Parts: sequence; C-alpha cells; structure tokens
Amino acid sequence: QVHLVESGGGLVQAGGSLRLSCTVSPFTINDYQMAWFRQAPGNEREFVAGVVWSGAYTYYGVSVKGRFTISRDNAKNLVALQMNSLKPEDTAVYYCAAYRGSGNIRMASSFNYWGQGTQVTVSS
Repeated sequence: QVHLVESGGGLVQAGGSLRLSCTVSPFTINDYQMAWFRQAPGNEREFVAGVVWSGAYTYYGVSVKGRFTISRDNAKNLVALQMNSLKPEDTAVYYCAAYRGSGNIRMASSFNYWGQGTQVTVSS
C-alpha cells in the first residue's frame, strides 16, 4: 500500500508563512516526479509546484511563483513546500502527488499516487 502523508497545514494570517511536508512510503521517491496541487471548494484541482526526480528542475503555478518554494530530500523520502506571503486566495486543501516516468508534471492526470490532503486556511 502506497502512502503519501501531508502535514503542516493550518490557519495563518495573510502575509504569513507555512511549510508543508509530504512523507512517502513504502517506495523511495528517487525515481519519482513529485508535485503539490491544491483544490478550493467549487474549484478544479490546481497545479501549485513540481520537482523532477533529481531535483534539478522545479516548476510553479503562475499564482504562487515567487512566493512558494518546492524542495525534496530523496534520502529522507520527503518533499516540502515552503509558502510565504500567503494570501486568502491560497486557502485550499493541498495535496502531494507522485508519478514515475514521462508526462506533464503540471497535469493532475500524470500522477499515480496522491495523499489525503492538508487544509491551509489564510485569513484576511
């Protein structure tokens, strides 16, 4: 059974910061592209950030670029999302996702494995 477990969500005021973490078991993430998506009520799932298996390339959604940073530690089997300068419109459930091989890292359909999500709420 594959498990992706997100943590670090919560309530924060606008302008604040949160750091999300995603731990993966039982496979090692070395060969996997990893990403964060988010979904607010009534909205489609939205790409937030992605990082390729080596960590050499990162990708960001337009609305978060310059504020969020994705990172990975393959030795710890962990992916993180540092979120700074948070805005009320960042409020959503944030999901960690993984896939191996080719595909578009910005598209949810590329991903085989998903976590259960962690709620992030930004108050104004």
